Amino acid sequence: MSSPALDQLPYTIQNLPYGVISYASEKPRCAVAIGKHAIDLAKYSKNGNLFDLESGHNYMLQQIFSEPSLNTFAALPWATRRAIREKIQEDLQDGKVPASSLVELKDVTNHLPMKMTGFSDFYTSLEHCQNCSGEMTSSAIAKNWWHAPSVYNSRVSSILPTPHDIHRPRNVAFSAGMDSQPTYGPTRKLDFELEMGFFVSQPVPYGETMLIADARDHIFGFVMLNDWSARDHQLFEMRPLGPFHSKGFGTSIGNWITPMEALEPYSCPPNTKQDPPPFEHLTWTGQKDGALDIKLQIKLIRDGKESVLGTSNLKYLYWTPYQQLTHHAASGCGMQTGDLIGTGTISGAGKNDKGEKAELGCLYEAERTKTQVLPQSSGTYEDGYLEDGDEIVLEGWCEDGKGGVAFGFGECRGRILPPK
Repeated sequence: MSSPALDQLPYTIQNLPYGVISYASEKPRCAVAIGKHAIDLAKYSKNGNLFDLESGHNYMLQQIFSEPSLNTFAALPWATRRAIREKIQEDLQDGKVPASSLVELKDVTNHLPMKMTGFSDFYTSLEHCQNCSGEMTSSAIAKNWWHAPSVYNSRVSSILPTPHDIHRPRNVAFSAGMDSQPTYGPTRKLDFELEMGFFVSQPVPYGETMLIADARDHIFGFVMLNDWSARDHQLFEMRPLGPFHSKGFGTSIGNWITPMEALEPYSCPPNTKQDPPPFEHLTWTGQKDGALDIKLQIKLIRDGKESVLGTSNLKYLYWTPYQQLTHHAASGCGMQTGDLIGTGTISGAGKNDKGEKAELGCLYEAERTKTQVLPQSSGTYEDGYLEDGDEIVLEGWCEDGKGGVAFGFGECRGRILPPK
């Protein structure tokens, strides 16, 4: 079964995602994906297409789009970014995008789209927490989880573009369960995590906080995200401070950022009512549109064969991205343009026609719930977890009112290699 997102080209005029590309002799620069092509925005703006919009200061945009990251563009006011996007849409519809600014996607090299100085990952899916209860967490969800979004600071050094190979990491694990003799070696329980990531646009200065009503204005856009995890190493690290190396060896993201402007039509009510009600600073005044309806899917490629491992939806999160960002900024820590926020694993309660759990966001949930997700293991590592050579592909898409695909987010893809 292939995802609806791949039945057509994911990059349509409805999303026009932003990325950073290089090709031929051109250095990395900003681009927009459309169909099978990328629009080189440095060349597009040089052609004068944005001259009127910038009131004669077209060179500023050409300079911005010639940079090897989207940070400067993302920091522009929302109204400016929206106007640029609308102009690109208009020129595409009128056939006014210069051929000289178009390059086929197959001919480009994708780079990380933003320069990141911070990465934080949340733990805010109720179903994920319920499925994981027991070994690494308490059997009951901790009281504090219901009152504020749980999150930890991670790192940016191992955030990887798509596609990218990842070597099976080596580190310390218990030899036979909790508190047994520790051993050092390759992880036997290599896992993926189905997440989305979003990038900060407008910064929040140090010492200041952010109103939740302004959260959308501080989000540039969303990508698919896979926070790879070594579950046996994680079990060793969980006490007293939580995961470190077990989640520090690789985080894969998609190459193209779908802007918030494209996601406005997909606002929807959160899937789960928050009880107890959140604190005032985390209360979204427009509860009817506090979440985003984005369908998600996990695929495995093993020995050349493709299989679907599960599905989910961003709207399932108990704590929404707007609440996540507001909570993150609530201490006055400041937020910088390009900061990456991981939503945390996005799981659901759905079942397939056999009555089996079908919306598990990672393999650890499958182990805890005794759900068969992966094909039979070769026996090299722990059954039910990833083998060397396995490739995980995450996809996301938004549907129109008739159930058709309006646009996709593109792939987030990574392959596991043997340990070094």
